[in-house]
Amino acid sequence: MFEFLFRAFVKDYQNKDDSKVRERYGKFSGAVGIATNILLFVMKIITGIVFHSISITADAINNLSDSGSAVVTLVGFKLAGKPADEEHPYGHARIEYLSGLIVSFAILMIGFQLVQSSFDKILNPVDAEFSVVSIGVLILSALIKVWQCLFYKKVGKTISSSTISANAADSLNDVFATLSVLAGILITYFTGFNLDGYMGVIVAIFIMITGVRLIIETSNPLLGMAPTKELVDEIYAKIMSYDGILGMHDLNVHNYGPMRCFASVHCEVPAGQDIMVSHDIIDNIERDFLKEKGIHLVIHLDPIVTNDERTNHLKKQVEDIISRISPKISMHDFRVVWGTTHSNLIFDVCVSFEFPMSDSELTQRITEEVGRLDPDYFVVLTVDHSYVPEE
Repeated sequence: MFEFLFRAFVKDYQNKDDSKVRERYGKFSGAVGIATNILLFVMKIITGIVFHSISITADAINNLSDSGSAVVTLVGFKLAGKPADEEHPYGHARIEYLSGLIVSFAILMIGFQLVQSSFDKILNPVDAEFSVVSIGVLILSALIKVWQCLFYKKVGKTISSSTISANAADSLNDVFATLSVLAGILITYFTGFNLDGYMGVIVAIFIMITGVRLIIETSNPLLGMAPTKELVDEIYAKIMSYDGILGMHDLNVHNYGPMRCFASVHCEVPAGQDIMVSHDIIDNIERDFLKEKGIHLVIHLDPIVTNDERTNHLKKQVEDIISRISPKISMHDFRVVWGTTHSNLIFDVCVSFEFPMSDSELTQRITEEVGRLDPDYFVVLTVDHSYVPEE
């Protein structure tokens, strides 16, 4: 449906993984949002004033706030496309989230103001004039908002933008808000009961709910969110596809804005393998991730002893102990320092932040269980917390 628009206004529109093309999509969606929302605002504000309808006026102000959102989105995509500099070595892509946060607070404040004016209209009602023109304006407005919602959804999905996808949800809310105003006018006309102020409150509540939801959605990536399970699975599968990699753990993914992804991970390699060979494998993985996925990946190399049967047997015993405590615990970096009077078992376990046992309780439990294997085993344990979604 929107292919011809993208072809006409977004240069190289099919190359959506390119940051410059992504910026063009964002600016184009902002321009479309400004144009359509200003059109709706002009139509409704004139209608609301002429026919003395606070609910239509409130809906017009809602559209004006949407055009302001589109302006901020357009400017945000422009600034987010700035290259990295000395003060911002990770780039400026998070400005896209900041622009969304600014818009969210503006929407919330407009909602509060409209609640006040609508309550005033309830306490001091003024009969709104029924008109076929006002009905037509509201129906046309709802249809334009449906088109706008579908447009934002398409752009948001094309460039994987949470900000534009949120605009799509906002447009859908606007459809329901406009329809509620239309319903209020019709009910008032046929029953004689003045619902204009009440419909204004409903529209204002729609606006405030949207503002709160957008504040949450735009704040989350600024605070730092866990990567999606799809991305984690993709990273795991690709790394494990390289010969010479035995396992991996401690994956951390940091998002500095759309298409600005940095990650680190520990990769296990055979301890008996030539270090130059292992280093070459790691270099290739890091280079491929940047080239193919745009992820700046840093890999820590963990050598694993694979030819010591006594260590391997003990590792299996400890793994069985841990799985009995909870199947959600994973173990890595297992090694043993064998001694004459005692032996140190050194390893890490990884649990989620929601794991029911505290770190100290888990350490004590594992130490007690390992001690039953042999009282001369000393456990040196580090408890890690997973920064990626659980399976």
